[in-house]
Amino acid sequence: MKAAEDFGPWLARQLKNAGKSQTELADDLGVTRAAVSAWIVGRSVPRDDTIRRIAEVLNTDLETVHTRSADAQLGLPVSWYHRPAHVDGGREYGNAAAFAFEADVEVLAREATQNSLDARLDPAEPVRVRYTLHHLSGEAVARFREAIDWENLLPHYDALTADNGKQGKVARTIAGGLRDMYQSHRLVLLRIDDYNATGLTGGDYDDGIFAAVVRRQLDSQKRDLGAGGSYGLGKATLWATSRLGLVLMNSTLSEPHEGRTERRLIGRLDLPWREVDGREFAGPAWFGRPDSTTKSADVARSWWADEETVEKLYLTRESAAPGTSFLIVGAHDVASRVQAKETDDEVETEENEHDAVLRMHARLVEALGRNFWAAMTGGGDHKPHLEASVRTYIDGALVRDEHVDPVVTQPSRTRALRAFLEGATVDRLTGPGQVARATVTLNVPLHGGQVRGGVPHEAVVLVTTAEDADGSSNRLVSMRGNRMTVKDSAVTNLPVGTNPFQAILLTGRAAGPDAPGAEAAEEFLRASEPPEHDRWGQTEELRLAYSPAAYRRIAALTTAANTAVRDLVAVPRAKRRNGGEAKIAGRLKVGGAAKKPRPAMAAVLPELDNVDASIDETGAWSVTVDLRVPSGVATDRPVTPVAKFDVRSGPRPAAPWKDLVAISGCEVVDGALQLSPGSRKAVFRGVTDVSRHPVRAQLTGLVVELRIGKGEQA
Repeated sequence: MKAAEDFGPWLARQLKNAGKSQTELADDLGVTRAAVSAWIVGRSVPRDDTIRRIAEVLNTDLETVHTRSADAQLGLPVSWYHRPAHVDGGREYGNAAAFAFEADVEVLAREATQNSLDARLDPAEPVRVRYTLHHLSGEAVARFREAIDWENLLPHYDALTADNGKQGKVARTIAGGLRDMYQSHRLVLLRIDDYNATGLTGGDYDDGIFAAVVRRQLDSQKRDLGAGGSYGLGKATLWATSRLGLVLMNSTLSEPHEGRTERRLIGRLDLPWREVDGREFAGPAWFGRPDSTTKSADVARSWWADEETVEKLYLTRESAAPGTSFLIVGAHDVASRVQAKETDDEVETEENEHDAVLRMHARLVEALGRNFWAAMTGGGDHKPHLEASVRTYIDGALVRDEHVDPVVTQPSRTRALRAFLEGATVDRLTGPGQVARATVTLNVPLHGGQVRGGVPHEAVVLVTTAEDADGSSNRLVSMRGNRMTVKDSAVTNLPVGTNPFQAILLTGRAAGPDAPGAEAAEEFLRASEPPEHDRWGQTEELRLAYSPAAYRRIAALTTAANTAVRDLVAVPRAKRRNGGEAKIAGRLKVGGAAKKPRPAMAAVLPELDNVDASIDETGAWSVTVDLRVPSGVATDRPVTPVAKFDVRSGPRPAAPWKDLVAISGCEVVDGALQLSPGSRKAVFRGVTDVSRHPVRAQLTGLVVELRIGKGEQA
């Protein structure tokens, strides 16, 4: 059982909640003011009979005073405080920070999970993040509304919807959420729990994590260079995902506040300006215990809730590990939610609504896997940074529970990062399943606009063969210390026939604890990220902290990384001489001219030299051919390359070219190659027309022949 809070701090908070002074308590108990002061500072404790009288004064029971695991209920009850309108008449029709992001659960998963990663408490253990969807209907909705004091909120919602959404986008969104809840008697709650995190520490109003999340905008309180966030905008996605603008919070603190750590509750409502019963309100409201110590007795502060209250609010945490639970009330997803029909006779069915919740579940799993597969990957002595899961309840019944496994969502990339963490990389890919490694240099500029010089940082490039489950292949994903995917871009200018691959660029702390210049790179790249943290480039912070030209160092890093990838995936020359890559070995044949009577003055043909071939993602043969022009071979006559399928018997079916491109030493004229005068080498590229294949390319081989002159392919 958790140890009781010290009597002095507990009693001081009860007096504060009740609006009583130490002198007033002394008068009620018939003791001196000095005696009460001694209890508060811990110099002494009251006798049993005095404790009984303290319980009576505080209007609570003896057990509450003895255990001190919850506050006495004397004083103002938990309720909503709505911020009064500005005295100068100014109005805000919504929280501008929320408009920086779409009401999309994929965006929510990215931003909220990044914040949990940044709040990781024990760096030797992963932070555990769980997303829980609750679909409530009927009586469960009514009980939840009672728990959040809905009758206090209703006049404010009515004021917003009375003018049919003339107060802007936020009001129209809320009107839709209210209509859905009242007409269909259902409500979707989405809770995000993290464990092994700092929790909402600090005072209600002072600088600290609590105030940054609950009270303020554009205050991130993130000082670590490896943190993903830096703008203080990401938390706005919580409210943007609520159709009612309402988020409740339950935090277990890593550092005691008021002598307590568990069940610190607060709620925040973000609404536009409104007028209710002749009073104007600015926008936000807070659900908490009125704070009698402030200038306005209506101001709400966080409170320490009992387990029953936490359960009614769907905020029960699974363990006493530090962290925070955020409950999004009226959660919706613009991309996956099945919208209700506008007409009264075509309302959305309950079955469709269940499907919409399950689609939200699937999109959360997909987003976590795509953005945080690296943070969920461990290897050797390195534990994962993150563990993530998603579960869904419909009317109290668990219908789906999934642990997000990076091996399933990103198998190739996970294999590559694990090999790096285990020290099992190679210099070049020579077999399936291998991971090749190279290093590239980022020259981190100096602060203060200095153009010359810098701190060299060794970033790491990893390459491995791609698998179907990875999605699009031949891409380079980039990240830094927190291992969240920042950039995902295609690698360009690859040789035709390159095997499908996946590549990773690890920078900053992600490149390893001993990587030179890691800290400087973290600071520089963090400054180059926009609020979405989805790329590196020019930002105002980068311009001011470094120089207007600092972003060019990032462009140089990108170029170097792409070059390193191309070098790692290049097919060795010996392999190309033997007919291309291993997976098509023996299926490509190099032929000469078709056997026709040779004219008396016919020139000798160029010779087919290196051949690089593969079957691309469309099912077409893609061939790059080097031609060698021996001495004495005339270059004034066109040469036609012909592709045919290699079959066991009968004539070889033609494989017409879809694209025929001259690379060097020649040009394409009317479907034939015209060699450059005096050239001794030429290179061309051809891709067959898959729509005219008589058989799938995977089921046969390919023969390439050369003919003198122009003409149709046989």
